[in-house]
Amino acid sequence: MFKKTFLAAAVAATMVSGIAAAADSPHSLTGNVGLYSQYIFRGLTQTNGEPALQGGFDYSHANGFYAGTWASNISWLRDGGAYRAGGSGEFDLYGGVKGAFGKSDFTWDIGTLYYAYPGDANTLANPLNPKADAWEVYGALGWKWLSVKYSHVVSNKAFGVLDAGGTYYLDFGVTVPVTDKLNLIGHYGIQKFKGQDPRAIGIANNDALFSYDDWKIGLTYALPKDFTIGAFYTDTSSADAFGYGSTTDCGAFGCGVYPKNIAKGTGTLFISKTF
Repeated sequence: MFKKTFLAAAVAATMVSGIAAAADSPHSLTGNVGLYSQYIFRGLTQTNGEPALQGGFDYSHANGFYAGTWASNISWLRDGGAYRAGGSGEFDLYGGVKGAFGKSDFTWDIGTLYYAYPGDANTLANPLNPKADAWEVYGALGWKWLSVKYSHVVSNKAFGVLDAGGTYYLDFGVTVPVTDKLNLIGHYGIQKFKGQDPRAIGIANNDALFSYDDWKIGLTYALPKDFTIGAFYTDTSSADAFGYGSTTDCGAFGCGVYPKNIAKGTGTLFISKTF
């Protein structure tokens, strides 16, 4: 009996020690998955108003370093004629470091993000048509429920636009806790394109063709077991953002048919889970 009791105590102690070690580990790995009625990126629907399944994994260290990957289905590249094959998925890779200023409520975040869009660009429509991949670096500041983030394109192309180095996106965000589970969210973004796409020489520069503002307002509600549901409304300053203003468009990327205007005001519902 003594041996059995001693063995049980030893096993229990080992399990408790292992749990404590895991709890004290400086490493953290989490995942997330979400089902959205559509995928909105900077005010533009990426799935032409159709549902999107999204998810990713995030690694973080106690010293503030983090890295992760995220993916979603999309349709805008095929819908607009920019890709002749593939173009149905977005895969993001990112990493950076973040922390707080002393013991204050002010936070900072510096990192980089690469957007990958596998597939073949529609060079038959225009030999200059590029892949839509983009590379950005970013910096962000936060205070309690307020945030501001600046993202700067360091690649020569971005989201199918050539000569786009220096393009930036300024993101102002707010998350106001209404209750311990309900949050009011808001956002205002400024997308400013730089450069001169050679496919549009003699027409207009990238700023005139592709720059716009967008905004969002919505609610999120935390459910048991790390589920979250939410709804938000988004809109942009230009019905012709990215040249996608009409149902049939033959812009810089090639010709495509859009059953819906991807830049117009629209509502989105979602449910997500972290694990």
